[in-house]
Amino acid sequence: MALNEMLLPEFDNEVASTRKTLERVPYEKFDWKPHEKSTNMGGLATHLCNIATWSLYTINQDSLDLSPGGTPLPGAELAKSQADLLETFDANVAKARAAIAAVSDEELFKPWSLMSNGKTILTMPKIAVLRSFIMNHLIHHRAQLGVYLRLNDLPVPAIYGPSADENPF
Repeated sequence: MALNEMLLPEFDNEVASTRKTLERVPYEKFDWKPHEKSTNMGGLATHLCNIATWSLYTINQDSLDLSPGGTPLPGAELAKSQADLLETFDANVAKARAAIAAVSDEELFKPWSLMSNGKTILTMPKIAVLRSFIMNHLIHHRAQLGVYLRLNDLPVPAIYGPSADENPF
C-alpha cells in the first residue's frame, strides 16, 4: 500500500472532526478570546481553515520561508461569517486531499524545510511534515478551539469518544 493511501483515512477523519468543531463557532463570538495573549476565536478558527493548505506547500515545494528577505508572509484573511469559514475550510481540504491522493512515495520521502528569513528551522521528510507539522498541528488547534467552545458554554463535539455534550455511542 502506498503511503498516501495510508495517510488519507487519517486525514479524512481529522478534517471531519475539525469541521464538526468549526460548525459550532458562532460568528458573534469571533472576537472572544480567553486571555489578552490568546488569539481570538475567529482567528483561531480561520487558522484551522488554512492549515490544510500547508499540504500543498509541502507536496509541491521543497521548502517554505515564512519570512523571505525578513518580511513575514501575510496572514490569512479572517473569515467574514461562519458560512465563509466553512466554505474556506471545505475548499482548502479538497485541494489538500487531492494533493495527498496524487503524491508518490518517492516524493513523500524527499526532505522538506521550514525556513525564516533564509534560516532553516526544521527539515524532515515530507511524509513526516504531513503527519506532524500539518495533521498534529490541526489536532492541537482543534483542541484549543474545543476549550474556547467550552468556556463559552457552547457544545463541544465528540471527537475520539463522547464529550460532555455529545455521545454518539
